Amino acid sequence: MDRNPSPPSSEAEEEGDAVGNTVYSKHWLFSILTRLIEVISPEKTEPSVSPEGIQTELDEEMENDICKVWDMSMDEDVALFLQEFNAPDIFMGVFAKSKCPRLTEICVGILGNMACFQDICMSISKDENLGQVLLQRLCDSDSPTLLETSRLLLTCLSQPEVASVWVERIRENPSVYDCVCFIMSSSTNVELLVKVGEVVDKLFDLDEELMLNWIKNGTCRSVGPSVDDSPEELPDFKIVPCILEAAKQVRSDNPEGLDVYMHILQLLTTVDEGIQAIVQAPDGGKETWSLLYDLICHELCQPDDPPIIVQEQKTVLASILSVLSAMFASQSEQEYIKMRKSNVKLPFSCYFILDMPLIGSLIRILQYMEGCGKRSVDNSKDSEQQETGRADLNEEDFHLKILKDICCELLSNMLQELTKENTLEGLHQGHLNEQTCSCAFQNLLPLYFTSVESFLEVLREADQTLADNLEKRFPSLKVHT
Repeated sequence: MDRNPSPPSSEAEEEGDAVGNTVYSKHWLFSILTRLIEVISPEKTEPSVSPEGIQTELDEEMENDICKVWDMSMDEDVALFLQEFNAPDIFMGVFAKSKCPRLTEICVGILGNMACFQDICMSISKDENLGQVLLQRLCDSDSPTLLETSRLLLTCLSQPEVASVWVERIRENPSVYDCVCFIMSSSTNVELLVKVGEVVDKLFDLDEELMLNWIKNGTCRSVGPSVDDSPEELPDFKIVPCILEAAKQVRSDNPEGLDVYMHILQLLTTVDEGIQAIVQAPDGGKETWSLLYDLICHELCQPDDPPIIVQEQKTVLASILSVLSAMFASQSEQEYIKMRKSNVKLPFSCYFILDMPLIGSLIRILQYMEGCGKRSVDNSKDSEQQETGRADLNEEDFHLKILKDICCELLSNMLQELTKENTLEGLHQGHLNEQTCSCAFQNLLPLYFTSVESFLEVLREADQTLADNLEKRFPSLKVHT
């Protein structure tokens, strides 16, 4: 059964009653708004009314009618009509007085539809009282209401003309951080988690200052305005564990949601504070590394997948590898600092380097991209006369190039840290052989010559024959040995 019933037709209505160019009745819409006011301002007590005199459940007829308005509000003429007759103010009354979760959900949903139209979105966004009330809905305990509130916020944040208004409003309302973290860390509703993730992703992408504030909130408890229906006894949230918990919830059921949360982590690594929030966690970043490692080595771009899978997964792969690369570089730097302070060469003993399957996975991604590259060349020949085809192809090549650059950077850094023991392990497990090493060298040279040369020296100790064969295939290396 559809969530929202089909909207009513007004074919029998008298002439001039239609809303704009639609077949919907102005009179009918106005009657529903009037009944909505009556619902939140009852004159007599009914069975579904609480002791405080506020209705806690909608009767079936009213729910069906208000759901029809929800459907109809996707039409711009209807949305403008609702705006003209002050529907947002009526909804404000609902949010302030209603104890009926379903009614609140529907009213937020109608506002979300109305906000899809630029002029109405600007009007809603500039209403400070309405804006504050809507942000308070993020502290609601009702998942459907939270979903519609998140959808509304994402719609407004996606409108360049009003995005800054909402960013500033959220920045000045610390309780939003607590409520969002509470949702990410405790909800099992995948649809809600994905939508909240999209809101966070958009916020961080729009405003670095807000992202920094949320990172620092993990160490400095935020104190926001008291909200009656906010979750009680909120713990001292830290942004990274909340993101990881949400990512674990969505990973199996929603690939797009996983992509969103991986991109949020990637955005965190664009600032030093974000990297430190990850690697200086109590576990040293192990939980983050373990999750991303598991995704790369056991879920994405696997040996039994066709090479074209890298095209489908390129954005999530790029985000994950970018975070792994930032973490690895940060850990390498810390190890180097320890070595300088102690004046002794320390083994690179962190958990990052202990698993050779990651290096094997990085090389497999590069191998699959080579296959996609050949396919792209063939497609470009077939679509020489098609401008749209070439534009799509260029976009694909652009994203694959980003993935390749990130993959090569991480691979070069990891190869440079390999010991003889690590290399022997990789050879024994099959992650390192002439084919995989050739693919790695082909992609890393000449930009990462030093890393390749360093790895070749270690490889020579582990397998002299393989090292000699690689030197023959890549003469530039032999000249420098």
